[in-house]
Amino acid sequence: MQALIFDCDGVLVDTERDGHRVAFNQAFAAKGLDREWSVKRYGDLLTTAGGKERMRRDFDETGWPVPEGERDRLIADLHRLKTDLFMELIQSGRLPLRPGVARLVDEAIDAGVELAVCSTSNERAVQAVVDVMLGAERSAHIAVYAGDIVPAKKPDPAIYQLAAERLGWDCCRCVVIEDSNNGLRAALGAGMRCIVTKSSYTGDEDFTGADLVVPELGDGPAVRVRLNDLRALCNV
Repeated sequence: MQALIFDCDGVLVDTERDGHRVAFNQAFAAKGLDREWSVKRYGDLLTTAGGKERMRRDFDETGWPVPEGERDRLIADLHRLKTDLFMELIQSGRLPLRPGVARLVDEAIDAGVELAVCSTSNERAVQAVVDVMLGAERSAHIAVYAGDIVPAKKPDPAIYQLAAERLGWDCCRCVVIEDSNNGLRAALGAGMRCIVTKSSYTGDEDFTGADLVVPELGDGPAVRVRLNDLRALCNV
């Protein structure tokens, strides 16, 4: 095993329902838009990867509040505002790490296994999660690849392929931790091993092809995944 790669949302922190959704709704309200994504509606939109893409889909399905020539600007303005609001939530510390994340990162650092976070979310937001929630000491060991650094979002494997290329990793020696079908397909498409930790919105998704599916990585007596378990996957 050469590298351990985490997705961000739903894997490091269960951010989708209580983080991103809340920030989107705050951005809509701040822009005077009569729009609020319910827990169910946001769950439906999560089948589309990327925040800007989710807004476009929602407006396409329910109606745009601006003429066609103003749509790109609206999406860009909303996404910048939403990112600022989301980062405020992260900085507040109100969204804790999921069980087992810090433990597994520490195990990887101690063993000399390289680390990265690869996400389709905004790079500023992902870096904030890594810096604030994992702390500066761990963050120094973690490469972040996120947002629009690649032209295609998950399930396209581009984000994982880019990380492996830039960091000189052999894809078959990388293990990815994901929480969604889109993420799983991206990891498998890159030729990487993948385990799934189900999150609030992904419990009913199809995880065919995953090496392991667990409700969480776990801490203490509830540990479900250890670094040695991941190493074993690369020896199969």
